[in-house]
Amino acid sequence: MRVTMNPILDVLMNAAGGGATQQLGQKFGLSPDQTSGALAQLVPALMAGMQKNTQQQGGLDGLLGALTGGNHSQYLDNPETLTQDSTIQDGNGILGHVFGSKDVSRAVANHASAQTGIGADILKQMLPMVATMVMGGLAKQNSSQAAGVGASASGGLMGMLDQNKDGSVADDVVGLLGKFLGGR
Repeated sequence: MRVTMNPILDVLMNAAGGGATQQLGQKFGLSPDQTSGALAQLVPALMAGMQKNTQQQGGLDGLLGALTGGNHSQYLDNPETLTQDSTIQDGNGILGHVFGSKDVSRAVANHASAQTGIGADILKQMLPMVATMVMGGLAKQNSSQAAGVGASASGGLMGMLDQNKDGSVADDVVGLLGKFLGGR
């Protein structure tokens, strides 16, 4: 049984016919349900961090540049790349940019652990891979939406980041960060 909350989570769950999530689960010895549960906790936290970054000067341009200039979709198209050292390094770079500190990454992993019953240590190890998957999902969604008639790349991305579809990501940033990072 799989319930998804947002389009990016749907993209990740279905990437390479489910191969990306299967690869992630196998790497950490998780069942498909555990892997889905971990992603359901980690992806919204990563999205919240990205939303926060888009509100800073140059943040949206930086994210769009990373999405269009990087080859992030490779992580979803070729799931075997998820466990490579270069992927983990790329993911740690993404996490550093998105969360700004290892303390936030640890808090996200601890929160997800409390919600899923999966050990925080496993979730901390998963985070870099999930970060690359999220960037891959955003890159895929951004390119497909930008290819649509009259769609702009920033409009497509902002639509994905605007969780409640009110035209502003600011309230979503505050709400999601508060939800996932609680007392921080």
